[in-house]
Amino acid sequence: MAGRGLLAALFLAQFLCAFFFVSDILTSVLGIPFGPIPWAYRELMELGAALGLIAGLVLGGLALTRALRGRHHAEERLRRASGAFMDLLEERFAEWGLTAAERDVALFAIKGLTGAEIARLRNTSEGTVKAQTNAIYRKAGVPGRPQLLSLFIEDLMRDDGAIRPMPELPPPAPALPGPETEAAKPAPERA
Repeated sequence: MAGRGLLAALFLAQFLCAFFFVSDILTSVLGIPFGPIPWAYRELMELGAALGLIAGLVLGGLALTRALRGRHHAEERLRRASGAFMDLLEERFAEWGLTAAERDVALFAIKGLTGAEIARLRNTSEGTVKAQTNAIYRKAGVPGRPQLLSLFIEDLMRDDGAIRPMPELPPPAPALPGPETEAAKPAPERA
C-alpha cells in the first residue's frame, strides 16, 4: 500500500512540475500577463521543477526495475511449480502402477480433455479410453476425474512434500423433505 502512495505522490509531483513548465511556455507564447516575480524566485521555481522531473524519472526507473524483478521472480516460481507438478504426476503414476497408455490418458484427463478428444489424440476408440480412465480411477482409489485432480492439488498445497492417500469421502446426506414429499404424507386426522 505504501508503494502505491509513493507512486501517487510521484505522479502528482511530476504533474505539477510539468504543469509549471507548460504554463510558463503558454503564458509567454500567448502573451498572457503574469504578475511580476523576482528573477531569483523564478529561477528557483524552474530549478525545483526540473529537479522534480529528474527525481520522477529516477524513481520511475526504480519502480520499473522493481516491477520487472517481481515479474521475473513470479515467472521463476511458476516454472518451479510447473516442474513440481510434473514430478508429482510422475511419482503418483509410478505409485499407482499405471501403464504408458494409462499415463497418457491420465495426463489428458487432468488437462481437462473429454474422452472423445483423448480418443482422437491417441487414435483409439472412446471405449478404450473409457476403460483406461476407469482403470486409472480404480488404481488411484478415486471415483472420478474431479477427485483425481484434487489429489494433485492437495499434494501441491502441502508443505512437507510427502504424498498422502486420498481422504475418504463422507457419505451423502439424507434427502430433506421437500414439497413433493410433504404432499405424499397423509393428512393428520382431526378429532
